[in-house]
Amino acid sequence: MANRTDPGAKSIHGTNPQNLVEKIVRSKIYQNTYWKEQCFGLTAETLVDKAMELDHLGGTFGGNRRPTPFICLVMKMLQIQPDKEIIVEFIKNDDYKYVRVLGAFYMRLTGTVTDVYQYLEPLYNDYRKIRQKLSDGRFVLTHVDEVIDELLTKDYSCDIALPRVQKRWTLETTGILEPRRSALEDDFEEEEEKEEDEQALEAEAHERDHYRGRSPGRERERDRDRDKRRDGYRHRDRDYDRDRERGRERDRERDRDRDRDRDRRRVRDDEHGRDRERDRDRRERDRGRRRSRSRSLDRKGRDYERKHARSSASPRRRDGAAEEGGEQPKRRKEKKEKKSDGTDHPDPEIAEANRLRASLGLKPLK
Repeated sequence: MANRTDPGAKSIHGTNPQNLVEKIVRSKIYQNTYWKEQCFGLTAETLVDKAMELDHLGGTFGGNRRPTPFICLVMKMLQIQPDKEIIVEFIKNDDYKYVRVLGAFYMRLTGTVTDVYQYLEPLYNDYRKIRQKLSDGRFVLTHVDEVIDELLTKDYSCDIALPRVQKRWTLETTGILEPRRSALEDDFEEEEEKEEDEQALEAEAHERDHYRGRSPGRERERDRDRDKRRDGYRHRDRDYDRDRERGRERDRERDRDRDRDRDRRRVRDDEHGRDRERDRDRRERDRGRRRSRSRSLDRKGRDYERKHARSSASPRRRDGAAEEGGEQPKRRKEKKEKKSDGTDHPDPEIAEANRLRASLGLKPLK
């Protein structure tokens, strides 16, 4: 029951007013806590208090596309369908800018083409800042006139498809709308009238002087006016020169700061270069020291090997080697001789037989 349209509401654009919001967004609004707690039982009178509490506008945001309080109040207005006079008062409210934007949004959804252009175009002169919540949850700063321009020129706003409206020039050609009148047009007309009056007065004064002669009083007034205009030009030129001199001084300060930064970077680069050269020299000295140390160690090792080789080749060792060399052939011969007679055969019978054969001068048995 809380989500049904008011029975006394009229259909807008041939459908239920709540159907102007897409079904997915509409279901998100029905499930939102703000809709259930704050929008339940609102009437056209109590809706104003909730609209005055708004601090930003937007459609849906976040990963689950939660609706903002602004779009919830728009949905409630579509549900209860307040009178047109209340919406017009919303739009004409100068104290609360979000109330004005809420009324303009509802008028764009439900109003006719003439009402849309009649009530929304004057809001182009409202340059107050308002906050807007984007779809990713971030807040951005915009202005009332930018929101009105989006409502009049775009097809989507706050995740809601806006009803199509005809272009203004087509409505002007058919006579439905009058040509748009700028807010500054009155000022332009007043300036043009003043200029025309001045030109007419000057022409009359010129004719009067031509026929009657110039009076000293008029000459003094004309000279005084000319001096005032000249002084005004001088003041403007002086202000312009002062501004230009200030700009030049700022440029000089900027150039000095840039040169100072460049000098600092150059000094820093020079210091880094000196440090790199110092490190390179230190590494080369260390490398040279290691090379000289390795060369001295190699030289000492070769000298030690030569001395060791000379001391190892002593006469005693040579004699001992020669004696050992002479004794070894004798031992080998004895072994050969012992092995050739066959007396050392592992079989005792064959060894005994070989002894007898050796005594008789026969060949041993194998």
